[in-house]
Amino acid sequence: MAQTLPAANREAFYRNVRASAESGWDFSSRWMRDPKDLRTLETTELIPVDLNSLLYHAERTIAALRTVRGRAGDAEVAERFSRAAEQRRQALLNLAYEPIEGFFYDVRWRSGERVTDRPTLAAAAPLYFGLATPEQGRRVAARLEHEFLKPGGFVTTLIASGQQWDAPNGWPPLEWLTIEGVRRYGRGDLADAARDRWLALNLRTYRSAGKMTEKYDVVDVNRRAGGGEYPTQDGFGWSNGVALALAAQPRTRPPAPTRSTRGRAPVLQN
Repeated sequence: MAQTLPAANREAFYRNVRASAESGWDFSSRWMRDPKDLRTLETTELIPVDLNSLLYHAERTIAALRTVRGRAGDAEVAERFSRAAEQRRQALLNLAYEPIEGFFYDVRWRSGERVTDRPTLAAAAPLYFGLATPEQGRRVAARLEHEFLKPGGFVTTLIASGQQWDAPNGWPPLEWLTIEGVRRYGRGDLADAARDRWLALNLRTYRSAGKMTEKYDVVDVNRRAGGGEYPTQDGFGWSNGVALALAAQPRTRPPAPTRSTRGRAPVLQN
């Protein structure tokens, strides 16, 4: 692919490929100016909302650990990291949150422009790590429900580019992050609905194929996930771990009665 670019552009392309792979979202329309053309990767030009949510959590964790240790200099370190975390939080809320649309976006750091044409499930990260205000959490959860919740769970993006970190695929780590994020902001009903759909899809696939897989097609639950530069992998740790953790959760509330349960107590199943 690099050989199709002018020689002067190849170094930047390779750097963006490496950055995209390091993000874990390799590859996705999230990182591309043109969602259909991998050569337009602009990953190094973006401030990722999920990366900065993770860094906020790391800063708060360091501050908390230093607070309880009680050694010389710990209080100063704890204060420094607490201050850094709050500064990061305020910067992220100011830069990445679009108040009109009620959603978090990656930001082009050179211009401050939000990448509003490519909404992604990364917007749930500020909810999962508790950065968002209650109003922001409510609005993000509503949009996730209306646009990202599909028959098999939450879809990664709204763009079907042919890359694997895009529609129609759902990925276990993002399902967990989003389900727990909306639950944290009072949307236990949405968390339960997504949980039930995801587990049902996991079970359907396991019964038909005899295995778990790394990702799932959440739009068409009868179709295998695909896309990207390699076949869908069997396994694996995050699929199994998320399924076990979600199956072990109690329901926020009983499911609405269906035709088969009206007139008697519904049967709750993991």
